Amino acid sequence: QHGDLVLPLASGLVMILVLFTLNMAYGFFIEARGMRQITGLFGQYVPPELVDEMARNPERFNMAPRAQELTVLFSDVRGFTTISESLTPEDLSAYINEYLTNMSLVIRERHRGTLDKYMGDAVMAFWGAPLPDVEHARHALRAGLGMLARVEQINKEFAQRGWPPIRIGIGINTGPMSVGNMGSEFRIAYTVLGDAVNLGSRLEGLTKGYSVSLIVSEATREAVPEYVYREIDRVRVKGKDKPITIYEPLGLREQIDGKWKDEL
Repeated sequence: QHGDLVLPLASGLVMILVLFTLNMAYGFFIEARGMRQITGLFGQYVPPELVDEMARNPERFNMAPRAQELTVLFSDVRGFTTISESLTPEDLSAYINEYLTNMSLVIRERHRGTLDKYMGDAVMAFWGAPLPDVEHARHALRAGLGMLARVEQINKEFAQRGWPPIRIGIGINTGPMSVGNMGSEFRIAYTVLGDAVNLGSRLEGLTKGYSVSLIVSEATREAVPEYVYREIDRVRVKGKDKPITIYEPLGLREQIDGKWKDEL
């Protein structure tokens, strides 16, 4: 009788233990697969800490296109053709790699931006997706100013190597965009499209004509009111009939001295 009582109890406990182990293993592998999918989808675009944050709730994120208000940034190197002609192929590769690496670190690691793509020496990034960011315009503007500050430091390092200095122009715009996976059956990428994106690219192109390093739209200016801006002009950019006002951010209000305030 003693054996009859113990054996059924033992088999039941073993069954419970086996089911618990299988359930835990299944949950672990499913969660790990979800985290791997998120890392694979977004790891090349956003900083690691944002990927970790997204991996905790992978069901909330996907690459399906959707409409959303975001802020986009375009930057380009001034006179890159002349620079490329003055360097050997090896030095040119090291030159542009050093520059793009530093700009990417400012965008991704310091200001939580999504790195969209490199277009030769140009950089495209945006804020507000895939992870929601209610301060996307503020983070983009800070990133733009951070990139300009980093370029000054890079030029000191380039001078020590005998390389020409680098100058860049940056355009930033805030507005409704379509964000998600877009492309063709041969190549697809997580990116943004729309009129607001085109305007951001146009603003970057205007920096050269007005001899300024950073131009923002009126929408970005209104979204980040703690900065002081210099109104540059009202322009009709390509593809738009209505003229827009463009601005150059000068710095935080408390950092602007009396001379600048009087001049403005």
